[in-house]
Amino acid sequence: MEHEERLKAVLADRYQIERKIGEGGMPTVYLAQDLKHERNVAVKVLKPELAAIIGADRFLAEIKTTANLQHPHILPLHDSGEAQGFLYYVMPYVAGESLREKLNREKQLSIEESIQITVSVASALDYAHRHGVIHRDIKPENVLLHDGQPLVADFGIALAVTAAGGTRLTETGLSLGTPQYMSPEQATGEREVDGRSDIYSLACVFYEMLAGEPPHTGPTAQAVIAKILADRPRPLNELRDTAPIHVASAAQKALAKLPADRFTSGAQFSAALTTPGAAPALEVTAAPSTGKRPGLTKAIFFFLLCGVFGIVGVWVGRSLGSSGTEIERRDLALPDSAPLAFMQSSDWGMGFTALAVSRDGSKVVYVADRGGTKQLYLREIDSFETSAIPGTEDGYFPIFSPDGNWVGFLVGTQLKKVSLVDGGIETLLEIDNPTGVDWSDDNTIVVVEGTRLRIVSASTGAVTTIPIGAGFSWCWNPSVAAGGRYLLSDDGYRIRATSTETGETVPVLLRGSSEGGEAEVHLKGTHARFIPTGHLAFISLDGNLMLAPFDIDRLVALGSPEPLVLDLRREGGIRAGQYDVSA
Repeated sequence: MEHEERLKAVLADRYQIERKIGEGGMPTVYLAQDLKHERNVAVKVLKPELAAIIGADRFLAEIKTTANLQHPHILPLHDSGEAQGFLYYVMPYVAGESLREKLNREKQLSIEESIQITVSVASALDYAHRHGVIHRDIKPENVLLHDGQPLVADFGIALAVTAAGGTRLTETGLSLGTPQYMSPEQATGEREVDGRSDIYSLACVFYEMLAGEPPHTGPTAQAVIAKILADRPRPLNELRDTAPIHVASAAQKALAKLPADRFTSGAQFSAALTTPGAAPALEVTAAPSTGKRPGLTKAIFFFLLCGVFGIVGVWVGRSLGSSGTEIERRDLALPDSAPLAFMQSSDWGMGFTALAVSRDGSKVVYVADRGGTKQLYLREIDSFETSAIPGTEDGYFPIFSPDGNWVGFLVGTQLKKVSLVDGGIETLLEIDNPTGVDWSDDNTIVVVEGTRLRIVSASTGAVTTIPIGAGFSWCWNPSVAAGGRYLLSDDGYRIRATSTETGETVPVLLRGSSEGGEAEVHLKGTHARFIPTGHLAFISLDGNLMLAPFDIDRLVALGSPEPLVLDLRREGGIRAGQYDVSA
């Protein structure tokens, strides 16, 4: 209150401060009377810590650019100045409401009104960008509605603050912009952004008007930024089925992560919203097939990137065959409250398995680290929600049942399964020194226990024990292959295959050319996964995720494996990535 009283005193000769009407990230806003012109105005006062960093001279010099903007949908700047340490600027007082207040009340707007507001704001952006001014803070709070017409407020203020504050803003930890509406380049701290950043922010506002929430949400700013950098928003026509396809296409293009993939101007964005065919056709990311059939020509790789925020990269390999592999990628951010738990990473491999994907590619289960406590978490690929699975505390080595309705896992020396339908948990087996587990297509669970396999019926609990062939110790990272006939594993250095009927173990070979013709050598690597398309995925010893054509009957990898993802390392040089493959 003392701050407000002092402000009233220092501006008393020009403005009569009546009351505080709002507070944003940069300014506090007051309703005031312009004594000279006898009109209501909004006096916006920069927060003291921001004013101290910027300095009056630099801020007032930069804000002059904004004063020259004249457009029907831009709220003009009346005045600016410095008074006894206060940095302020003055704009007309708009008696209507902000778009934020309207969205808080109505949640979602009609498609027609949403387009009308967006086109008007895009027109203002187009004008400002052509005059060299970037807004940098487009959000519902900065769109005011006056007699049904939108007015963009605080135009160029963020630019003035950034230009005046320089690197000192970053050094003090202050940030500009609102996370839910930041472009990826803003979220990563790039100082030099162009008009395409505003286009992205406007697309976020448009998305919220139709969907009821911005494209990316989260409990913390860090979680939101992680999703901005990693997740692809769901197409609008999936969330609002009445949205025309050209409208959803325009929004998707404007929300592209790379500026080069967006519209280059507000005029282009407006045309795409109002004219069918003006934007490229929507590329809908369809859910993977729920049926598991041999010979599919698509495989989905789930590979966990060991980054700051915990991001699951979904690598989709198409046309797997002699013609090569085309790769596209989707990213799913894990919540910062439940990041991936790194499970005893080793020099050669990736440690205990902490990630599993269902056969149909619709669900991921992973081991989360909640402040030192481990628990299994479930993420639907097409959902924004990640949830803990009750009763799975201290669980590891997660595996999916063939139908995706159960998750098997180890807890200490116990093999358990939990129903994703009703939450029921069953203990299937006590195990000594387990080193891995996988669930076969015939509904049996194969457990590696020292130098033997324990094969458990998931339905009856019956157990068969099979000794592993002599001369092969350390059966790490097991995965069943060829309908359960083989168990692929490694010793942290080389890949081999074990018959689940006899326990016979043989090396997996790599056929390559040599001076004398073709030669077959023991395939070196870890974490082998057979793909029904006739391929073998594995981790090379130099830390790359590789793919090779594979003869499952002869257990031979053919030709030169090609890399899918390079250098799966985290800080310190330890390989700690996780991946799994759906059907």
